[in-house]
Amino acid sequence: MSIFQRSAAFLIAVFVLAAAAYSQQLLKKTTSKSDRLDFGAGGTIAIAGAPNGSITVSGWSKNEIEITAEIEVQAANETDLKRLAAVTDFVTQESTGRFGVITVGTQNRVGDKKLWKKFPKELMGLPYRVDYKLSVPRYSDLEIDGGKGDLTISGIDGALRINFLDANAKIELAGGSTNLTIGAGTADVTIVSKGWRGRSVDVQMVKGDLTVHLPTTISAEIDATILRTGKIENLFPGLKPRVRKGEFTERSIVAKAGNGGIPIKFTVGDGTLKLTDH
Repeated sequence: MSIFQRSAAFLIAVFVLAAAAYSQQLLKKTTSKSDRLDFGAGGTIAIAGAPNGSITVSGWSKNEIEITAEIEVQAANETDLKRLAAVTDFVTQESTGRFGVITVGTQNRVGDKKLWKKFPKELMGLPYRVDYKLSVPRYSDLEIDGGKGDLTISGIDGALRINFLDANAKIELAGGSTNLTIGAGTADVTIVSKGWRGRSVDVQMVKGDLTVHLPTTISAEIDATILRTGKIENLFPGLKPRVRKGEFTERSIVAKAGNGGIPIKFTVGDGTLKLTDH
């Protein structure tokens, strides 16, 4: 190894240790914020999450929305913590039949303009997270955009449109159309066994593992695809080729379950796609 290479390796090590020491010195401040409002069934609920943070949405029988957010900021001292906490929040947008939750923070600089005036640039890259828990009317449509974190959806009988950059997702599908895209991570998707009223399902995972639980009584046209690397594990006994002489492979399944009909697509770029029953 040359002197230059040894020097470069030494500097990299110093920078890594310095960064690790700096991250260990950061203080944390956690606050909780909640809200509750009347909202009838049949509307749309849109959530714009934080760059980091979990989102949990569950359906209930009340015509109300309940939101709880745990907001965590990190900084080197109490003064910076206070300044970051003042600009890290969520705001709501309300209109007839639609309700929105928007995360406010250094990623979008939304909110009180006075708080952003002369805001220190060195604070812009400090880590923060917002973890959401929402209870919403069961018969609602959801639109969710998230960064990195856990995603859990249950008890919702409506259309879903979800985009997450990096998620550990657990999603229950009960009705409506579903469009789900996850950049990386894992996803566990279950189509409920009783009363499923889905119109279409399109689930895409760029990189990671996708597990799909199908009811044995389902009737649908099912397409499962691996685009680049990985394989399909077909453990669902009720699939048969849609084309008479078609064959299932580890990269592609074009199948019919039951009487067919409803289009269902699962696509993984790199990773494992498992189909199973429940």
